[in-house]
Amino acid sequence: MNETMFKIADTAIRIFNRDPSAKLETVAEEAGVTSRTLYRYFKDRAVLLNFCRERMSVTCRAAMETAFKGSDDLLKQLELTLYAGIECGSKYAFFDKMNHLPEMQQVLVSKKDDGYDELQQRWLALIIELQQRKSVSTELSPAWIQQLFSAMVSTTLSAIQSGSIAPKDVKKFAWYSFSRSIGISENLKKPSKN
Repeated sequence: MNETMFKIADTAIRIFNRDPSAKLETVAEEAGVTSRTLYRYFKDRAVLLNFCRERMSVTCRAAMETAFKGSDDLLKQLELTLYAGIECGSKYAFFDKMNHLPEMQQVLVSKKDDGYDELQQRWLALIIELQQRKSVSTELSPAWIQQLFSAMVSTTLSAIQSGSIAPKDVKKFAWYSFSRSIGISENLKKPSKN
């Protein structure tokens, strides 16, 4: 692997996150390489998307694993997974799209075991446990809560990109909004140091 491949992949993630049907020539242009260079490394869209999937999988899985291990307190784990999603940034948002949007899945050569399903099951198990403990609303299904989680990551990324929110406040606002949206009451939450 070389720096040019990573540069192209990171640019592709950013561009395809905004527009899944963007042309590879647009990716090359924004990456600062020629189309010929892009095609030297990635013979077609599917190869590039699969490389992006692998790259995102490693990055996001590691961040989420760190979040799960970051605390024995389940609410804190949930908070840390939100921060991990935000820190993965556009990689997380695109990774999520690749695993849910049919038009993204159609261009993939094969869905490798990237750990997404295992990670998703672990996260959903966390939500179910929090619901059983009455820490999270049982009025919402775990699948709905996962959609809220993904939307909160996307909203946070949009706020960061717009520059309308002070960077030091972004995580605090994201956690406050997400936690309240899933019924975590103020008296259950412990103040965060992040």
